[in-house]
Amino acid sequence: MLDVRRLRLLRELRLRGTIAAVATALAYAPSAVSQQLSALEREVGVPLTRKQGRRLALTPQGELLADRAEAILAGLEAAERDVAASLDRAVGTVRVAVFQSAALGLVPTMLRELAASAPELRIEMVQREPETALYDTFVGDFDLVVAEQYPGHAAPHHPGLDRQLLMTDALRLAVPPGSDVRSLLDAAGAAWVMEPTGAASRHFGEQQCRTAGFEPDVRFATADLQAQMRLIETGHAVGIMNDLTWAGTSVRFHALPLPGAPRREVFTAARTAAATSPAIVAVRAALRAAVPELH
Repeated sequence: MLDVRRLRLLRELRLRGTIAAVATALAYAPSAVSQQLSALEREVGVPLTRKQGRRLALTPQGELLADRAEAILAGLEAAERDVAASLDRAVGTVRVAVFQSAALGLVPTMLRELAASAPELRIEMVQREPETALYDTFVGDFDLVVAEQYPGHAAPHHPGLDRQLLMTDALRLAVPPGSDVRSLLDAAGAAWVMEPTGAASRHFGEQQCRTAGFEPDVRFATADLQAQMRLIETGHAVGIMNDLTWAGTSVRFHALPLPGAPRREVFTAARTAAATSPAIVAVRAALRAAVPELH
């Protein structure tokens, strides 16, 4: 009978591409990963990998076995879910990946809700950008991700992930107190703060400005939304902020509508095999309860 742990390593190699990446993800030594994959080849009796430059690619037989490993591991995850469901309560650990504004606006209330509704549940949270976190959830590094999707900038889709819309929130032009800026076009000559190049919010902000007829003068680039708010509040920049970041807090900037009143989608994603487990259901329910009334 084939060793399930070795099958998992083969699947991980297909997903992550290198022995080093597999070792890092699973906290193994690279030599241990290589030894276990060699042992799996001896069990099967055919080569499962071949060198392709500096990487290892799967042979056709390796691809076939990796497909079967995917189904086996999904079945094991479903078995764990069924056992947990038989307890009729949420227990265990849920590893959650969130982006910053969700960490600020949703997670504290979510944890308070879970302390009352699922006190045996342990939450481990990591802040991670949605594009990366969705893939990491797909490969099994996280159990649930809270991700965002900007208008005109769809988040990546991965097979086997169950998505549920959590909320939408408004995107607004944030300007310092006392500013003469009354519209997006008025901000054409202002200094801007945005996230670094490559972020979905940066792409959205630049497109808003270009559609209005100007190129934004981005003098400050930071992924820290609190730092962005501080630069705006102190009069050093303008920027585009979402309502979730500052919901329930007092801010010292003015939020002006953008053309078309755009809204961002916030959604959760979990592997389909685990989406109905009591733990995932409890966390999603707590997140829904944490959604503030945004206006």
